[in-house]
Amino acid sequence: MRIICNTNALTDACLNVQRCIPSKAVLPHLECILIKTLSESKIEMSGYDLELGITTSLGVRVERGGSVVLNAKTLCDILRHIPSDTVSIDCDEKNVCTVKSGDTEYTLISLNPDEYPEMPELKESVPFNISQTVLRDMVKQTIFAVSTDDTKAAHRGIKFEITAGQIKLIALDGFRLAIRTEFADYNGDKMSFVVPSKTMNEVIKLIGEDDSFIKLSIGRRHIIFETGDYVIISRLLEGEFLDYHSAVPTLTTTVIRVGTKELIDVIERTSIIITEKTRSPIRFIVDNGIIKVSAVTALGSASDRIEASVSGKRLEIGFNNRFFLDALRSCDTDEVLINLNGPVSPAVILPPEGSDFLYLVLPVRIKND
Repeated sequence: MRIICNTNALTDACLNVQRCIPSKAVLPHLECILIKTLSESKIEMSGYDLELGITTSLGVRVERGGSVVLNAKTLCDILRHIPSDTVSIDCDEKNVCTVKSGDTEYTLISLNPDEYPEMPELKESVPFNISQTVLRDMVKQTIFAVSTDDTKAAHRGIKFEITAGQIKLIALDGFRLAIRTEFADYNGDKMSFVVPSKTMNEVIKLIGEDDSFIKLSIGRRHIIFETGDYVIISRLLEGEFLDYHSAVPTLTTTVIRVGTKELIDVIERTSIIITEKTRSPIRFIVDNGIIKVSAVTALGSASDRIEASVSGKRLEIGFNNRFFLDALRSCDTDEVLINLNGPVSPAVILPPEGSDFLYLVLPVRIKND
């Protein structure tokens, strides 16, 4: 194989494909990128770790067709440092490859392309299209709540629920719950599946800035995302996902309507004395149109207050400051509603109108003064 191409374009493609490749793998091929020619003017680059695969096509000048398998990190490091605008990759029948740009030249050994693992093919799949920007926003506003615990595999991903006219993304970790809902131009049967958070992180990094559509193809065990020149294939997570509907309290005794940014600012100021070494909950006292926010740690104490529209019972309740801030920062409304039902029931954060999002944060038991 011999190809000549633009250095920057090949570097970008290499770095993006490298995202799914582990630095250390059981099989040497899994640490590599497969490059193969598709025509006289196009190549395909692929990376695959048996769970997640990324493929892209790139316009080049193909002087001799073929395929090679090169270590991803080494190839990307070379491309990032070579000086010229063009680069050539020339591999002989003994799998010895020369990467050359100007006076800079490297010799690399290709692994056997025939032994590179094949990516799964979806024999039967259901297609679904959604705006790239909508999907990116929905993922960013839920992925923070994905579990990092290995206890329940399904909770290490984002659950997709797609029904007629609606798409819903759900994430939870045992301490908080995040739900984002949007309109979907879909009229098929209900679909429900869980995509690993690692996959969704890589998908939103590859999504462009324009409002074009990203195509999803959903199979029984895998899902494919197609955006621009990139195709991402991922295994779906198996196992039981918590019945999140039952986790949302049905009773409310205290309702707060408050400015989102203003509440974030108050909690951030109060949280200055809370560190990794001095963990302590923030305390809310809600009464008579005021939210008093305070914290006490080994470093000292902090307190602040904010005006809010409050209806219902007076309440004193504690929360993990980071969990509460994560939820508030994901709200895209100027104000939020916070529904409470006593000091041991979760806080439910909602938009003032509509049902675009729902965030649930479990309380933390606080010591009485």
